[in-house]
Amino acid sequence: MNRHRTAASVLLASGALLAGALTAASPSAAAESPASFRPSHTAGFWTAERMRRATPLDVPTGPGATATRTVSSGAAPSGPPVRMAPTSASPAAASPAAFPQAGGAWTGGGAIVKTSGRVFFTMGDRTASCSGDSITSANGSTVITAGHCVKYQGAWHTNWVFVPAYDNGNAPYGQWPATKTFATDQWAASEDMNMDVGLAVVAPLNGQKLSQAVGAQGILFNGGYNKKMYSFGFPAAAPYDGTKLVYCSGNSNKDFLLTKDHGLGCNMTGGSSGGPWLQDFNEATGLGTQVSVNSFGYSFLPNRMYGPYFGDEAKAAYDRAQTS
Repeated sequence: MNRHRTAASVLLASGALLAGALTAASPSAAAESPASFRPSHTAGFWTAERMRRATPLDVPTGPGATATRTVSSGAAPSGPPVRMAPTSASPAAASPAAFPQAGGAWTGGGAIVKTSGRVFFTMGDRTASCSGDSITSANGSTVITAGHCVKYQGAWHTNWVFVPAYDNGNAPYGQWPATKTFATDQWAASEDMNMDVGLAVVAPLNGQKLSQAVGAQGILFNGGYNKKMYSFGFPAAAPYDGTKLVYCSGNSNKDFLLTKDHGLGCNMTGGSSGGPWLQDFNEATGLGTQVSVNSFGYSFLPNRMYGPYFGDEAKAAYDRAQTS
């Protein structure tokens, strides 16, 4: 089994899950895991070379790898839809791209080039990477990503920065350090795969808030399934190398196996975790409405990505972040 085939090499292991091997995290771990964290950050830590050498967060799979993760049961949340419009920061002109697309470099331009970026952080003594996206928020400083890109195996990541429009070690819009990171209550407590949503509030840079500098995508909660979808990220595991913004597009569906996630045909690999899923995406402007993030893939279903449904739980985490 190839550990580097999907966004997180996927927190779900086919054999273990199908055999019912998932168990909940211990009560002590849940009690010690609040849904927000103030990560440490050292100015100048993320040099161009250190960013290039950061390894994609690639969660091990196998019979023992799912011991601290859960998959909640029940229907997806059915609350009323809640939508926030995107924030434009004078996006560059874009040109149409192919639809559907199973995975290729995004060459269309537009706002997505600036709102999306790579996320870098430390896990113990390891430097690692994910993807993320600037979203419209009350504080104008909110990044959304996957839950495992802010907290994994009971520990919150440190030295957390967002680099919009990352370009092979270059940060054309600067590095934006997190002042606080967040996750859904369910991810923070037991790493529930249905709730793999994380957020960060980043400090202003050069007198500007994030959304003023790069713009922000819209966001929608309780928007339903089976949508025309675009997914973006910076996959860094072979055959990708983390230097390019990559996208997939197609008609999404609901996971019919073990989660309540959206599914999309996509061959992105490790490092793309946390990248945005957008519906109502306009290729001409590069703006859309975010409804999920890259989360995982099943090892026995190649070239397919899954992302959590943004329901009431994700909305609660977003509200904590955007008002922080």
